[in-house]
Amino acid sequence: MIVTLLRDFDFTTLVSVERLIDVAQALPVAVLGFIILRVTIVFTRRLLRRSSTAQVTMLVTKAINYTGIAIIGSALLVQLGVNLTPILGAAGIVGLAVGIASQASLSNIISGLFLVSEKPFSIGDAIRIDDIVGIVESIDLLSVKIRTFDNLFVRVPNEKLAGSQLTNITRYPIRRLDITFVVPFDADLKVVSELLSEIAAANADCLQEPAPLILPDRHVDYGTQVLFGVWFAKSDFLTVKRDLYTAISTRFAAAGIRFATRRPGAPAYASDNGAHRTACEEPW
Repeated sequence: MIVTLLRDFDFTTLVSVERLIDVAQALPVAVLGFIILRVTIVFTRRLLRRSSTAQVTMLVTKAINYTGIAIIGSALLVQLGVNLTPILGAAGIVGLAVGIASQASLSNIISGLFLVSEKPFSIGDAIRIDDIVGIVESIDLLSVKIRTFDNLFVRVPNEKLAGSQLTNITRYPIRRLDITFVVPFDADLKVVSELLSEIAAANADCLQEPAPLILPDRHVDYGTQVLFGVWFAKSDFLTVKRDLYTAISTRFAAAGIRFATRRPGAPAYASDNGAHRTACEEPW
């Protein structure tokens, strides 16, 4: 159909006076159309920012942008005297073929709509999906764009996000840093608890409400595992982590308390399901 359209088209009319007049008349339509489209996008973005999330705002403005470009393009073709009927027919056939061949894209679009309605995360949140951890930079119909903490760009399809376990690290204003370590059996656990309490109290970034968690967690074959958890504002993670590890090493060394190390062949003290994984393994 497109071949027939091109064969019947008289290309000599492209340089005729009438064609130049049509082009001159179409240019103001294009300029005015793009100005109206830009104003509409800006107005919509400001309106949605007051009552909706950043991802909804991004999706709606992109939909308006693509729709507006299609309308302006159609108006320009009509202004230039192009018959759109054969083009629309050919576009319908091509669109049907593409739609059948791109079921994965349709699945990603549907998953993206579910993610937008469920709101498990927003732009700017730090999330973990499988082995990917980073900041959400963009939420689109087909995928979510993530910038990792080592400054890599990762594109995750919406279908994968909707079907996998996802952790929003920065969803709440405060979070807890859990540090686990093992002391020998002969260590005085009362002294260990007092030292950890003093370390938490001396750190201005550690919250006292909720209270720090100091718990002899369990015995392993080479000592007693201790869990030390402190609450803090999520933006202070790196500062709290650095200061606490430094303070623990310094205070324990001064008190003569050493850390126990696992003997070769002994089982690891962390559980197999990762429930006791320390927050030092997280980049956030």
